[in-house]
Amino acid sequence: MRTQTRQQGGGRRRAVSAATAVAIGVMTLGALAPPSVSAAARPDAVQQSLNALVRDDGMPAALASVQDRDGRTRTYTAGVGDLATGSKVPRDGQVRIGSNTKAFTAVVVLQLVGEGKIGLDTMVDDYLPGLVRGEGIDGRHITVRQLLQHTSGLPDYGVHVDDDEIRNRYLEPRELLDIALRYKADAAPGETWGYSNTNYLLAGLIVQKVTGRPLAEEMDRRIIKRIGLRHTYFPAPGEMTIRELHPRGYHRNPADGPLRDFTEMDPSWGWAAGQLISTNSDLNRFFTALLAGRLLPAAQLAEMRTTVPAGTSGLRYGLGLTSRPLSCGGVYWGHGGDIAGYETRGGVTDDGRAANVAVTSIPTDDSAAQHVKDAVDRALCG
Repeated sequence: MRTQTRQQGGGRRRAVSAATAVAIGVMTLGALAPPSVSAAARPDAVQQSLNALVRDDGMPAALASVQDRDGRTRTYTAGVGDLATGSKVPRDGQVRIGSNTKAFTAVVVLQLVGEGKIGLDTMVDDYLPGLVRGEGIDGRHITVRQLLQHTSGLPDYGVHVDDDEIRNRYLEPRELLDIALRYKADAAPGETWGYSNTNYLLAGLIVQKVTGRPLAEEMDRRIIKRIGLRHTYFPAPGEMTIRELHPRGYHRNPADGPLRDFTEMDPSWGWAAGQLISTNSDLNRFFTALLAGRLLPAAQLAEMRTTVPAGTSGLRYGLGLTSRPLSCGGVYWGHGGDIAGYETRGGVTDDGRAANVAVTSIPTDDSAAQHVKDAVDRALCG
């Protein structure tokens, strides 16, 4: 299977398959927050960005939710929610959020760090003895921090699965790990940054080992219910549909092929790395609560915001949290994600502005992918 990987802050991008989910950002410690500009005061600019994503980049639909410093929120839509019927895009509809899931998984791990149940610099083998072994791979030399930071050197199972082959198949986390361990390490632990869904697969397994409970339950109890994310959930085993109003998601496989409806799929391959479903507004609420210290003690939030370089364009990666520069100065914090049918990008600023944009097909070229990020920048900068 031909693959093409582009670490753009949302996971692996693939010419024939987009079966991953992620997003990336950057923090510059001590960076000043951007000038206070009300994103909601410029609705036309945001709407124009979404219109262009549909008109010029071929996205079936684009959705956005933008919150200003005072908590005022505006939602936007463009395009159609269903190419077959031409139905309207549901305002703030649910979408698969892909690798934004990693930020949720990291928060659960860091909560357990704060409770003294997990050590960031403890070896993976202490929690999962003998499980992580392969060519150049040894869990006795990989720390929990390196998993969350993507500096473990572990190969990414996501680039070795094909969307069409796994669309209707339930995959256990251990099956996904077995796929990763067939391949040699990408690098020695701590040597370099390299995005890998396998890192968060193992983080999820550690959560389950330490708590004795399913990851989905811990995520729901510790985050979703705690801050009132009413439209966010972890799909149950075998659940292939999206529960609430949603735009349909479309996928190209290969990249130059036609758009196909990919709304219904088994997302189990994403698990701790990319399985969640949410809305733009719920994502804004989550990242706002996180940055405001409502989900983590100050010490663990500081660890989460401590970043390493992640590719180009000023992108940096912390512990399941990314930062990216804004054109108006400063940075925004978030993650982002790709999963067949949907791409989400967005984040929050330190002064309380938030924006998230979703499109209903993963961009298959660099310019379209950049335009999604540009839409977020325009929403946050006004």
